[in-house]
Amino acid sequence: MCDAKNYILKNWENTIRFNPEDEGTRIGLPKPYTVPSISDNFQEMYYWDTYFINRGLMISGLTYQAVNNVDNMLYLVSRFGFMPNGNRTFFLNNSQPPFLSLMVKDVYRMTKDKEWLAGAVKTLEKEYLFWDKKRGTAIGLTQYSCNREGAINRKAFAEFIGRIGARPAGYSDDNLSCQYMTINESGWDITPRFGFETENFVQADLNALMVAFEDNMAYFCRELNIPGAEVWQGKADKRKELMNRYMCKDGIFYDCNFKTGKISDMFTCASFYPMFTGMVTENQAKALKDNLYRLEAEYGVTVNEREDEKYSYQWQYPNGWAPHQNIVMQGLLKYGFTDDALRIAEKYTALVEKNFKEKHNLWEKYNAVTGGIDVSDESPDRESKVPPMMGWSAGAYMEALYIKEHGKGFL
Repeated sequence: MCDAKNYILKNWENTIRFNPEDEGTRIGLPKPYTVPSISDNFQEMYYWDTYFINRGLMISGLTYQAVNNVDNMLYLVSRFGFMPNGNRTFFLNNSQPPFLSLMVKDVYRMTKDKEWLAGAVKTLEKEYLFWDKKRGTAIGLTQYSCNREGAINRKAFAEFIGRIGARPAGYSDDNLSCQYMTINESGWDITPRFGFETENFVQADLNALMVAFEDNMAYFCRELNIPGAEVWQGKADKRKELMNRYMCKDGIFYDCNFKTGKISDMFTCASFYPMFTGMVTENQAKALKDNLYRLEAEYGVTVNEREDEKYSYQWQYPNGWAPHQNIVMQGLLKYGFTDDALRIAEKYTALVEKNFKEKHNLWEKYNAVTGGIDVSDESPDRESKVPPMMGWSAGAYMEALYIKEHGKGFL
């Protein structure tokens, strides 16, 4: 057994916490939950991290813990009306990419528990209402945003400026604070994708996840033999139509500034989310596959294609993040591009194993070009700040290893 895999299998249990009562800033959860690391930083459950962690847990034979994690998220949605960034009170100003319906679907496909699914569906309706009403736009598509009242504070402003290294001109402190929280909700903190106009964008990844949300709700209704499947499918079809109208260029979906009507020129891994969720046509899938070379590097895929940036970001070239490897591989497999998915899986597993052998740790991001940890980052002391394990890197690695060994996707 390879050292990295053995390390992950031995340490999943060391990332499990149980705090059923609220304490300080920590929001109590009714079941044991998985945090990204064994110790030090990230000692709370995060939203989109957990999707990739859960898949790693299930591949590792720990489906029961994936169920616990999803049950805790459903609890948070029931309590707050949305899934926060994580189970801390200071995360209540924003959510993160809406992967919960996908997590529910994964658990259901593993357990076939219809009684559990019926309860989950009722709670998912609440989360959908949050994204539809609180994050909707005039053009009918969804955007990342934040609780503006809670987001406006000096700490958020100072942290944003500190991370990018300079203060952008032409924006108020309050506006920059809100943009920072909105970028945090995207999960890509921080990214050059939106410039400093985040409130004017609808995003390719988010709306693809919303299509998946609507498709999954239709699927759940059919599985439970309850009304609603046609309504949910209609919502998904309408969103696809709007995405094709506003966000598609040369067969590829990009972020769009809906205030100006301009489709972004920045090609990033976000464009692979529509393939990952299965909403693209065969021709659109081929267009993505034919443009994979713009992101593919020696050790996986980079966040975006290479371009000059004035500011410093951690979600930019040449960084390769764990979730993107997973999204790209799953998308390629879904449309029959098995050889390409296997190639990415081979590159990413080699990247993780190479660095684990040298450093005896997993990293949240790697340099996909050099194969090292010499990444674009806002923190000069980044190496000393990386805690042991990094759950989504563990999960993405386990999935890449599964793809490499079986020649197909998990679930």
